[in-house]
Amino acid sequence: MPEPDNLAHHVAHVTYMLAWLSFAAGHSWLAGAAMKARFRSAFGAHDRLIYNLIAAVHLTLIIIYGNWAFQGLPRFAISGGGWTAYTLVAVSGWTILFLAIRTYDLGRLSGLAQIRAAKQGEAIDDDEPLITTGFHAYVRHPLYAAGFLILWGAAWNDFGLATATWGSMYLIVGSRFEERRLRRLYGDAYRDYRKRVPAFVPWRGKAIK
Repeated sequence: MPEPDNLAHHVAHVTYMLAWLSFAAGHSWLAGAAMKARFRSAFGAHDRLIYNLIAAVHLTLIIIYGNWAFQGLPRFAISGGGWTAYTLVAVSGWTILFLAIRTYDLGRLSGLAQIRAAKQGEAIDDDEPLITTGFHAYVRHPLYAAGFLILWGAAWNDFGLATATWGSMYLIVGSRFEERRLRRLYGDAYRDYRKRVPAFVPWRGKAIK
């Protein structure tokens, strides 16, 4: 039998993993065509905003649970140089996130633009035209790339490491589903873009001039 402390440690990891799986399953279920149609029928122009709020609340609850489950476990033994590396990774991630997200139509992304348009008797699509400028000229998923850096920049204890692990797996799997959706949405334009631009790491430099 494991020691009580070790057992609690294992239980924390397993239950936190299951919590992340619930988020992945729930997010995929809500993003499916059938549920999108039901949301549109039930909430009209508010469907995108409500979808985002549900995802945000679910993820927040998972993080709160993880912080509680791993409470009391010590930080990893990290040198001063190690803390500098963690800080640089995290700051780089937040900087890329802040700069990259400005290239999107945030009103449309959040769902507020759809609500404003509906009040004026208009309708706009949830999806905006294919973006290939700015950070998108270097990587196809700059927000995901920023997410990896933010997650691993905080992996200095068991909670941070578990969050980075399961969060990264979610981003990798989620990007595969996102790629399928983008190919359906943009067709050959996205297939050509995908051939030229890496997914997360800008190893080709600026792939689109």
